[in-house]
Amino acid sequence: MHLIDSHAHLEFYADHPAERDEVLHRSFVAGVKTILAIGIGEEPAEMHKALDIANSVCASDMPQIYASAGIHPEQAHNAKITDISEMERLAADPRLIAIGEIGLDYYHLTNPEIPIQQRVFAAQMDVAASLGKPVLIHCRTSEMATPQAKQKFGAADAWADTLALVAEHWTDHALGGIMHCFSGNVDDARRALDAGFYLSFAGNLTYPKAVVMREVAVYAPADRILVETDAPFLAPVPRRGQRNEPAFVAHTAAALAELRGVALDELAAVTTENFRRLFPTTRPQPRGCIIETE
Repeated sequence: MHLIDSHAHLEFYADHPAERDEVLHRSFVAGVKTILAIGIGEEPAEMHKALDIANSVCASDMPQIYASAGIHPEQAHNAKITDISEMERLAADPRLIAIGEIGLDYYHLTNPEIPIQQRVFAAQMDVAASLGKPVLIHCRTSEMATPQAKQKFGAADAWADTLALVAEHWTDHALGGIMHCFSGNVDDARRALDAGFYLSFAGNLTYPKAVVMREVAVYAPADRILVETDAPFLAPVPRRGQRNEPAFVAHTAAALAELRGVALDELAAVTTENFRRLFPTTRPQPRGCIIETE
């Protein structure tokens, strides 16, 4: 079985020198043999960290690591012109396969004002289009936020705003991307699919209250679904409450397979093929860890 974790923050595993290697080895043993490491860091200046990790991991008992780079909406107020230049520089590396995670987040009181988030989101979609890279979209509404955050963001709907900006800045480029940690409803899913996106399901799919998410998981076409951890966050049942890690994507995959009435091996094969269709350079390479280019 070959599973792909389409979204993990690997830079968090650094409590001791060997910790990341231990996490990656457990991933490989669990059948999670490809990981997309998300390059946002804790601020825009750290977007290179995921690519650094991807280029440092090359062992027969470790997953293949690919990377993204982007500015998270929570950091939109810290975005600089030089960050865009850095994104373009990183994108020249063949292991940098996507721009993200980017998008809108109306959940935390401390998040930047909506116009700032939207401006930085749109700018990064424009950059991704110029680079020919798919995007990884983060979208979180204020529906379950604190009263203070709801007051700050008002009636604004992050899903509606995200899809409107995607239609304006992205859909016509036909480059596609991933709606990371998908948490919208069936209508949101339909519009995202129409815009060319894949829907990626994380550990919160397994949570008892995720009824709407499970409806989407059944509704989504087989050729447009992915699985992820968003590690070290959102550990799935039966690991909920623990620190998440890529190996645990197997639990999410098993839950998704059960919802869709297919075997886990079939679900793994389908989601792996979907990921490789979106990112063709991640198909098995002829010479070990090195991506050959002509």
